[in-house]
Amino acid sequence: MSMDARQARLWQAMGLGPVWVVRRGTHTDEELAVADETRQWVAPTTPPRPSPASGGGSHPLHRFAGKDGGGSGRPRDHSSKTDIREGALVRLDTPSAGRAAQIAALDWPALEDAVRNCTACALCRTRKQTVFGVGHRGARWMLVGEAPGAEEDARGEPFVGQAGKLLDNMLAAVGLARSGETPQSVYIANVLKCRPPGNRNPEPTEVALCEPYLLRQVELVQPDLLLVMGRFAAQSLLRTDATIASLRGRVHRVQVAGREIPTVVTYHPAYLLRNLADKAKSWADLCLAASVVNTP
Repeated sequence: MSMDARQARLWQAMGLGPVWVVRRGTHTDEELAVADETRQWVAPTTPPRPSPASGGGSHPLHRFAGKDGGGSGRPRDHSSKTDIREGALVRLDTPSAGRAAQIAALDWPALEDAVRNCTACALCRTRKQTVFGVGHRGARWMLVGEAPGAEEDARGEPFVGQAGKLLDNMLAAVGLARSGETPQSVYIANVLKCRPPGNRNPEPTEVALCEPYLLRQVELVQPDLLLVMGRFAAQSLLRTDATIASLRGRVHRVQVAGREIPTVVTYHPAYLLRNLADKAKSWADLCLAASVVNTP
């Protein structure tokens, strides 16, 4: 028997196969679903076709590790610097495309129900509850944070506790509020809808599986502006590994369902609680955002 044949039999006896094969019958349905979601990303030789969910092509898998002043993780794979709208990275023929398309067709009640009952990744086993989003669903301003913390997980609302109080004060300083349904009301959501255990950084598959929910929220709100808080949220939406310092101070554009939305990046309120000197920079970012929204 050849060495290759003996190795193949050994793999079979251990319930294994080639690295790209998941053996049916040895994994739970949930494990198989996660495995399907994490198949290899490939670089296309021809431009990708736009997906129904994003209006601009499939999304790359983001790899994050570590924390920084933006309160978020740094992508491990620096090839993620490539703008997704250029079609540099795309995953072909995977079940996630159908799932994203289904999410992209949901209205508000169905979307909220889908998030509440989501079991797409392992975070469903450790969360207390999902954190969907709060505020005016027709707001001109949409704020995007990173992931729920312990208090958000307990209350089911983004940006609570001391960081939430600081955010409320920041909004009030430019005449905005998270409550009500007036032109001054905002909508707030996070990239992830479930708290990572111990507030660890999100795993790449968690980002990929949760992203369609956020994109659908953006599409339903149709905001005039996205205010992105924290490096993890900025890297996820802007498809970059750049720092907050290099991203803030200018207006970016995020395309969702064929619509380009002006986007301003600033520090996460939790970071500002630890770095009071940067509050002035966040104030400048808020003034920049206000000038964008108030420009005819």
